[in-house]
Amino acid sequence: MSQASSAPNAFSANEDPRLHVGRKTVYGLGDFTVNTVLVSLNVVYVSYFLTQVAGLRPELAGLVQLIGRGVDAFTDPAMGRWSDRCRWKAGRRRPFFLIGAIPFGASFALLWTPLATGSQLVMFGYYTAVYVVLSLSMTVLSVPYLALQPEMAIGYDARTSLNMYRNVGSLIGVLVGSAAVRPMAHALGGGAGGFAAAGAILGVVLAVPWLAVYAGTWERPSFQARTPQVSFRQGLVILLRNRNFRRLTGLYLCGRIALDLIGAMLILYFTFWIGRSRDFEITMILFVGAVCASLPAWMWIARRTEKATIFKVGSLWWAATLVLFLLVQPEWPRWTLMVFVPVSAIGYAMVDLMPWSMLGEVVDEDDLETGERREGVYYGFFMFVRKLAGTLAVALAMALLGQLGFDRESEQNDEVITAIRLLTSLAPAFFLVLSVWIARGYGLTRQAHREILDRLEARDAR
Repeated sequence: MSQASSAPNAFSANEDPRLHVGRKTVYGLGDFTVNTVLVSLNVVYVSYFLTQVAGLRPELAGLVQLIGRGVDAFTDPAMGRWSDRCRWKAGRRRPFFLIGAIPFGASFALLWTPLATGSQLVMFGYYTAVYVVLSLSMTVLSVPYLALQPEMAIGYDARTSLNMYRNVGSLIGVLVGSAAVRPMAHALGGGAGGFAAAGAILGVVLAVPWLAVYAGTWERPSFQARTPQVSFRQGLVILLRNRNFRRLTGLYLCGRIALDLIGAMLILYFTFWIGRSRDFEITMILFVGAVCASLPAWMWIARRTEKATIFKVGSLWWAATLVLFLLVQPEWPRWTLMVFVPVSAIGYAMVDLMPWSMLGEVVDEDDLETGERREGVYYGFFMFVRKLAGTLAVALAMALLGQLGFDRESEQNDEVITAIRLLTSLAPAFFLVLSVWIARGYGLTRQAHREILDRLEARDAR
């Protein structure tokens, strides 16, 4: 792919003609792979595979994820800084797609490998070590990948559009990670061996798309031509004192905690409260279908209003529908949840999509102050928040279940069931309402961003 910029000015109102449907679709493949991993680990691996198949105690299972993502999370800002300062011939970001693809797929496969031991300590050590390797390889891919967004798409609505395609890719990943792993394992023989075979196949499926992402994306030479002057420490100070970034980080953090809590608890909700574990995959298919069906309507609305407003509407919608999960009884007809979940999904779409679309405007605002394109640091910090906050919430939830007496070998007691119901409904709803409160007064409106681009364009012209 040609690396030449098609426009004389990087901040021209005219979008790069390469940003067409085909390219945006290829770009979305990256988030398909990342979300397949994140969702399968959060929804199936920690709360089901490690506890029900491998036999790891729930406290240790939650700790595997907490350590794995905790170690990795602190490398995200550093990875972003590294890619900001890279001056390779192929670009600042894209070469990392080739570097990280194989370790990414291989470590995912190894994570589902059963161990011929009953030792809790040995299993904990093995799964934690492989989890760390997988997380680090995912950082090498995902931080440069996300940092490309504001570089490929400059305009306010163009970034929403590109993120919508990325969001569709992520939803397919959600579907594969939540609704395909267990059926695939059962089709391949079931038990630990079936999960190992499914992990090996998916490892290949996850590595290959990064070759297409490398070929289908591009970078702007004018961004790479700037010599970095701001030190890492100075850059973090500037980042953290940015009022709009702090608000954006806060609302994103609350939304991420809600997403990860539901992701980890929903399979347990279907298994131990509803009593129909296999309905989980069917419901997730309906969930993803509803999100995809709602995206065109949300996109139409987004072109006519502000991103923060759309985020608040989606958060309140999702929070209100989550309360219904507390009311559902096992004896209710099966169609009840088949209706509740897709209706809830409409709000989920905006909670997941909008913060990433909003982050590009923060990067442009930072460019006015520093004169540098520091997408890597900002997106790396966002990844740090994504991994650490959600993982900590899930680890605490799993530890709570362990303390209340969760036991895979016997029927769960009333305290465990009640905790699962609350962690699937009221707890995430609380964080969604909190995210709406934080979003008040977010300053990067459509008009404010247009003024920022005009000032950047005038500066570059000088």
